[in-house]
Formats: sequence, C-alpha cells, structure tokens
Amino acid sequence: MSDLLHDEKNLILLRNICFGKSVSVNYSQLSRLLNKHRNTVRKRVVKLLNLGIIDRPVFPFIGILKDYPLLVVARADLPHDEKTKKWMTEDENIFGAFRIREDEYNTMLFEFHKSLYDQYIWRESLVEKGAIPSRGIRFPSSSLFFSNRLLLKYRPNIGINLIEDEFKKNNEFTIDGYKLDKLDIQIIKYLLEGKGIKVNENFLSKEVGLNRKTVQRRISKMIKGGIILKPLCRFPNFFVPPGFIFVFSLVEIKKHKEDIVEDWMNDPHLSIIYRTSTGRYNFLLFANYLGVEEHLRWEEKYAKMYPDCFGQASINYLTPKMTVSIDQQKVSLGIINKRLMSLKGKNRLSDE
Repeated sequence: MSDLLHDEKNLILLRNICFGKSVSVNYSQLSRLLNKHRNTVRKRVVKLLNLGIIDRPVFPFIGILKDYPLLVVARADLPHDEKTKKWMTEDENIFGAFRIREDEYNTMLFEFHKSLYDQYIWRESLVEKGAIPSRGIRFPSSSLFFSNRLLLKYRPNIGINLIEDEFKKNNEFTIDGYKLDKLDIQIIKYLLEGKGIKVNENFLSKEVGLNRKTVQRRISKMIKGGIILKPLCRFPNFFVPPGFIFVFSLVEIKKHKEDIVEDWMNDPHLSIIYRTSTGRYNFLLFANYLGVEEHLRWEEKYAKMYPDCFGQASINYLTPKMTVSIDQQKVSLGIINKRLMSLKGKNRLSDE
C-alpha cells in the first residue's frame, strides 16, 4: 500500500471522507447540469435518498482491493438468529451476506482478507469467541478463493445503464412502487458518476489539523495513487440497482476468451469480472438483471454469438429479500482504523 497511508493525518483524513463526512450533494451544480431549479433538484435528491434508491456520497476506498487482496466467497450453515445476523452485519471482514438454500448451506458470505493465513485465523477465532457455533453442531462451510489481482472489471454502478434502457423502451421505470421519471434518472446517473458532489475542505482542515490547500493536495494524491476514487454515490445493494437480482456465477469459457471478455467489458449487465481457476471455471461474474428470464435471454444471446465456446456454469440468484447485509464502507473503515491504531502504537513505542 502507498506510503501515503503511513501518515497519521492522511489516515484521519481518509477515515472522514470514506465515511462521508464533509461530502455532500452540490445542489447548485446539479441544478445547472440539469437546467432545473435548485429546490426542485434538492427535493428529488432527498426523496431518492430517503427511498433508498441511492446512498449518500462518499469517497470509495478502492485501496481495499490491495490491502485485502483475497476475496473469499463462503457457503455456510449458520443459525437464523439475531446474534448471527448482528455478527454478519458488524464483522469488518464481511462485505456482503445473503440467505440461500443450497444443499446443506443457508448462508453465502462475501469476505475480504489479507491472506489465506489471515482468513484461517479469522475463521478459527469466530468459534472461540462464540460468533458462530462449533463444527460439531453445524455443517462445515465451503469456501471459494479469488485474487483481487485478477480483477478485470470493476463498475458497481453500471446498472444505471440498464435502468436507462428500460426507461427508453417503456417510458417509465418503477422501483419499489416509486415511478422514476426522466429527471430522477438523470439525477441518479450524475450522482453515480460523481457529478454534482462537493467536499467541505474547511471542515476537513479543522478535523485533521491541516490547512485547506494541504487537504486538497493530499486528497488529490490519494486519488492519483489509486487509494480512493473521486466522491460519488452507490446503490444501497452495491452489486445491483434496487429491484434487480444479483447473479453470482462461475463460468467456463472454452475458446475465444479475449473476444468474449471484450464484449463483457462493455456489457451493462456485468458489474464485476474476475479471472479465476476454480475447477473447470475460468471466470467469475457479478451481474444484475431484472429477473431470471432476462438472465436466461442474456445467456442465450451469448451462446448464439459464440457457439461452442461456453461450457459449464455454477449460478446463484440472489434477490433483494435474500440480503442480510452489504456494506463495503464497513470493511474499508475497518482497514483504515486498524492502520491508524497500528501507526499510533508504533509512534508511542518510538517516543518511549
């Protein structure tokens, strides 16, 4: 990780902006972009936030992929109780948790770890501290391991293009009973792209103890260094827009990989793609669709475009109702806080 994260003030600054402190919607800029009255835009944004269609803006900590380079997808047999739910919601290594029904398993966890060793120690500690039952009274979990260094595509917000396409076809799009109009979709798209968002550097300068220009310069360095992205909004379910199903699949591509991947990179259904070597599967796909039928049509389209290229696939359909927790910021802030505590500990030792 960059030397920028060996500086205490940088870490305090990072913690603030990744949590979303000092980051807000710039209603004046957004109204100019949309050519609409500021109050009209503000009311729409507030409504979209309150309805849970988009999340408040933050600086995404993309450095999570380097600091925790191991993605683990675990299928587990866990109790359906408040204690377990609380653990899944609060644990700083768990990015997402879903309820499933697959063989002996009832839960799917998406975890980030530093290494296989760290993942092992973390897992063993869960039983010791009583977070999950011992193996004697549950079926052992099954885990898949993926390297973030093999990440090909990372566009969690790409689902907005599907909403736009549906709106153009039907002249309407409804999310959880709320009918989006053209202005709503324009606002969502701008905020997901990071347009119409402002940062209060004066607040940050007081929080961190640096002058305003230094704060600006340090944030700029962290963006250029690949530690954070520019501030933007995300969908609350991260992987998919509200109302869409999240399809997690391992796919076997037998030939013409490069051509297929080139098409996938521009495909709005696919938000995240990994290369992998998991049994006979060589790609991991995170995708969003309006329903199972749309996914089947998508598969059929690619099978026609690339005959005899697709082999087996392992597919999980995860609906909004199956979601227990999705929170990348929790994992990101956990990393930042651990780095800050470690740095403060080293500073105390050096002072002694």
